[in-house]
Amino acid sequence: MSVIEMQPVTVAPEDRPMKLIEALKIVNAPPQQAAQHEDVFIVCGFTPLHLQTFLEAHLLLRSPDRRVRVNSGLYGDVAGNLERAAAAAPDAVAVVLEWPDFDPRLGVRTAGSAALSRDELRESIYSQMDRFQKIIDERLAETTLALSLPSLPARHSCIQQSWLADPVNATLRRCFADFSLWASERKNIRLLNADRLDQLSPPNARWDAGAELATGFPYHLNHTSILADLLSRLIRLPLPKKGLITDLDDTLWRGIVGEAGVDGISWTLDRHTHHHALYQQQLSVLAHAGVFVAVASKNDPSVIREAFARPDLLLDVNHIFPLEVSWGPKSVAVGRILQTWNVGPDSIVFVDDSPMELAEVQAAFPGIQCLLFPKNDPQACLGLLDRLRDLFGKRFISEEDALRTNSLRAQPALSTDFLETAEAEITFSAVKNSSDSRPFELINKTNQFNLNGRRFTDSEWLHYLQDPETHLLSATYRDKYGALGKIAVLGARQSHDKFFIDVWVMSCRAFSRRIEHQCLLRLFKAHGVDEISFDFRRTPRNNPIQEFFAGLVGENPEGPLTLTLAQFEQRCPRLFHTVKDG
Repeated sequence: MSVIEMQPVTVAPEDRPMKLIEALKIVNAPPQQAAQHEDVFIVCGFTPLHLQTFLEAHLLLRSPDRRVRVNSGLYGDVAGNLERAAAAAPDAVAVVLEWPDFDPRLGVRTAGSAALSRDELRESIYSQMDRFQKIIDERLAETTLALSLPSLPARHSCIQQSWLADPVNATLRRCFADFSLWASERKNIRLLNADRLDQLSPPNARWDAGAELATGFPYHLNHTSILADLLSRLIRLPLPKKGLITDLDDTLWRGIVGEAGVDGISWTLDRHTHHHALYQQQLSVLAHAGVFVAVASKNDPSVIREAFARPDLLLDVNHIFPLEVSWGPKSVAVGRILQTWNVGPDSIVFVDDSPMELAEVQAAFPGIQCLLFPKNDPQACLGLLDRLRDLFGKRFISEEDALRTNSLRAQPALSTDFLETAEAEITFSAVKNSSDSRPFELINKTNQFNLNGRRFTDSEWLHYLQDPETHLLSATYRDKYGALGKIAVLGARQSHDKFFIDVWVMSCRAFSRRIEHQCLLRLFKAHGVDEISFDFRRTPRNNPIQEFFAGLVGENPEGPLTLTLAQFEQRCPRLFHTVKDG
């Protein structure tokens, strides 16, 4: 199926509900023999039933190299199930709460003879909230937790008309907001966006009263699938794309600048072209978050320079690199941009208003994500902006993200003469710090200089750091042209006089600066070993590290290898860095 999205809409194709028969087929398929295990625990107060099946299926789709096992607790005992989840020590916990979990009188499986007192209800809910929060803070603070707050309305008897908000409704909204705020402040909790769930699953089509009364399972299947899909995304956060290449005419702005002139293009409310301004704003946000932004446009370079000089443009030209403006094919311009960025097409999004241009680029680079800019449909444009948020979004912006575009723009030709005069400085750190997300991010998103393509879940990485037999070495780089931040990570195990490297990645921005040689020299010297073994595995994209090893051992590696200190010293080029400890 083509990845060109010709009609951007709020609901992307992968957001459409899975059928139960599809989920069962995925769950019952034979696993890969060497697949790693991933355990997930569902905490809820209802009977998990189909939610367990759908969650397992969506997790398997996101991690086909893993054997996923989803466990659950007991009916009606959320607090106890949180305790059970903590005792089971799973890789992740999915917590799905509904209003009866805070007070059974807010559901349909409990009936009483009197109307609810708002003050009594508030006290009851906050007491249960405090109980849940205490267990999570004390026993699950180091576990990835995907949290869904009530997606069904509370059910209680009252005298007011259904279209009139009663005091109980107001109390519940306040409780929802307080719990959401608490959860959003916890690093280990990933809170499901209720607005996004509303977009994908209409609130009036979620509740299955018959199923809840008969079996204790409250959802229709479509809502179950959508909820499970979103929970799986929270558990297995998709890797963000690295760069966006945009067209200009009728995309970044309305009009053909070469024909209408610089003053003839627009992105304003009074000319009904404000959705182009919203697109500019979104690109500016991405650029500030470290996303590469480039232009591929068929135009006159001098006219484009004049257009970018307009003071009302919301995207700063300094945040765009490179600016590929010519009259040649778009695919050629995109190819030059990819070469400049040193990234693969599957990490890139290309946006253009022309289906023909999209198809031409797609044919040249099948892995690229091509999105149509809907110039005549403001509503669809908002859907495109949501799509970009999903493709590039991340929870936190690191120092390295802020440095990325400037360091790429400032990079000169890396000759030996340059390296000798660059005043390069490498700071090494051997600290295993679970609160530093940068090493984890580097390992999970780096493809080219990657020892074996190994990826970690949050819990696997935490266990790796906590293992007393593992060592971690990270490298931070700067020179007189600017800072690159933390750009290399090695994970190792030591046995007597040998070192075994099982994780090694380096950012593509750091290539050709001989940082990789300095990393190995550091290990040889710091640990006094005569040889280092590497758990090397070929992947479709790790040619740079293959070439690096070939230069040291004299042949292309086919699998795990060992490098001696004598081999390294014989083939290591001159190194010019100042080395410091961090």
